[in-house]
Amino acid sequence: MPLFSKSPKKSTRLFFATDIHGSERTFRKFINAGKFYAADVLIMGGDIIGKMAIPIIQEGNGRYRATLQGTTERLEGEQALRDLTERIGTLGFYSKVMSEEELRALQDDPGAVEALFHVLARERLEQWIDLAETRLKDSDIKAYVTGGNDDYPDVLEALLGEDTHSIFGCEGKVIDLDGTHTMASLGYSTPTPWKTPREVSDEELGRIIDQMMAGVTDPSHCVFNFHDPPIDSTLDTCPKLDWSTDPPTQITEGGQVVLHGAGSRSVRKAIEAQQPMLGLHGHIHESRGVTHLGRTLCVNPGSEYAEGVLRGCLLTLQAGRVEGHQLTSG
Repeated sequence: MPLFSKSPKKSTRLFFATDIHGSERTFRKFINAGKFYAADVLIMGGDIIGKMAIPIIQEGNGRYRATLQGTTERLEGEQALRDLTERIGTLGFYSKVMSEEELRALQDDPGAVEALFHVLARERLEQWIDLAETRLKDSDIKAYVTGGNDDYPDVLEALLGEDTHSIFGCEGKVIDLDGTHTMASLGYSTPTPWKTPREVSDEELGRIIDQMMAGVTDPSHCVFNFHDPPIDSTLDTCPKLDWSTDPPTQITEGGQVVLHGAGSRSVRKAIEAQQPMLGLHGHIHESRGVTHLGRTLCVNPGSEYAEGVLRGCLLTLQAGRVEGHQLTSG
């Protein structure tokens, strides 16, 4: 009989967040969450790019104006400009200071507007990568980031650098999380009324998942980091929309908004068939929650990025099981 029992295998603490849509404050909180929650691994589950760029017009003599959320604001001085830029960044928007002439030129050239948006989105993502490398360099914390359906492929290329030590792109890959558990990541979604950059049919999404699963030797020790939640799982509940209007409008019956499950059948099928230990999802901001599909714990932490609030989930993994989980907000 041995004098000492074997020590239990070390657990791994994950912090998961998603759908920050360009918000500067929310991303900084995400990177700081590693030390705050004593997490070993940070996972960002997609939709990291903002939705809008705001021109800030130079009017001369230190004066500027900008239209933000339907209101034209006039400001004076560099401190006021910095404050406005920070507020725009918190909302997840991008900004560019320009002259009246530059604005008129952009208004006459939709292609130039699109190109500028991509440049600003790429610049912010590159700044975030540099920030993560700086903040995490003296720790063992690793951050993994995937895109979502709203994220442009050319912007996501910033995550493909090979010289990073703490933050890594994981889109379309099966990675080793800790020597015991793997993670498969996929950012595409099924079609939406907004025709976002990375949408595919549910059937195509299923084929992509099947191809990825060929690289998973033990699904019971795998984390599915799939941006699209499984359909009718309570993690995908949102207002049903009329796609024929521009913009899409909510469908009501008897004065009440009609709700439905907007997730993916293919994601649900893969989870039910493979029974991974954990499913990490996002996409539907208002459907924050935790549920089980068989043995698989599925999570959608929700999103309040425009308020600078980081919603997340802290999870403890050990030997192919989720030993504990806690939804967080801050």
